Amino acid sequence: MSAFANAMDRIFNHAAMAVPALWISASTSEERTIRIIARAPDRVTEFGAGRFVSDTTMVDVRVADLPAPRPGDLIVIGADSHVIQGEPLRDRERLIWTLDLRPA
Repeated sequence: MSAFANAMDRIFNHAAMAVPALWISASTSEERTIRIIARAPDRVTEFGAGRFVSDTTMVDVRVADLPAPRPGDLIVIGADSHVIQGEPLRDRERLIWTLDLRPA
C-alpha cells in the first residue's frame, strides 16, 4: 500500500473528517455502509448574459468501499437521501470517487 493510500485510509476512518452513510444500488437494491467526506461548494452556471449560483452536494468515498457507483444510486446521509447524478469521477491515484448528488 502506498503512503498516499495509507493516509487516505486514516482520513476516512477519522470521526472528525468522515461520516457514515448508506449506499443503495439503483439496479440491484444492494446496500453497503460507506464512509464519506461531504462537501457543498457553490456552482456558477452561465445562461446567456446571466450567471446563476446554485448549491451543490458532493461527497468523496474510497474506491475500496464502493468499487462501482453509478448514476441513480442512492446515498443516505443521516436522515437525508440523495441520488448520484452524472458520472462518478476518480482522483489521479484512483483511490477516491467524487460523487455529485441531488436530493432524492
